[in-house]
Amino acid sequence: MELEPAEIDIFLQPGEVYFGERGTRIRTLLGSCVAITVWHPRKHIGGMCHYLLPARSCGRIDVLEGRYADEAILLLLQEMRRAKTDPEHYQVKVFGGGNMFLNAAATKRRRSINVGDRNIAIATELLARHGLSACAEHVGGDGYRQIIFELSSGAVWLRQHGNTLQSAEAP
Repeated sequence: MELEPAEIDIFLQPGEVYFGERGTRIRTLLGSCVAITVWHPRKHIGGMCHYLLPARSCGRIDVLEGRYADEAILLLLQEMRRAKTDPEHYQVKVFGGGNMFLNAAATKRRRSINVGDRNIAIATELLARHGLSACAEHVGGDGYRQIIFELSSGAVWLRQHGNTLQSAEAP
């Protein structure tokens, strides 16, 4: 599979949020983190967040940070409204939350504190809270994922754990 060249190619680091328009490709690499993509099919705009944890453990929030699921989604919603669009008109997709401890004994010990599982659960909860639902997802499992999101078409491509690049919509 070969991707078309993009005018703008963004690599999203953990804790970052990016919102852009047609001609932009957003890429990231996920382990236990989760990425949420949003795409407006009529305007060909959208974005992605890459969060590490469900929420801050404590402290006052002066500035929203993309490291936390609840704040990352608020940042995406701000961008949608800034673009004068209704969040309900976006296609939403969720990726990541992989188990990064592939050793069976380590997995068993850490199951109760699996950050990936908590990140997946909070994504579903927060999307519902904001009246959104995912039209596609590729979550859980073992290992990392590479995600490539094309804002021109809304297509998301992924490669998990060394597999070949595939469409996120493929069964």
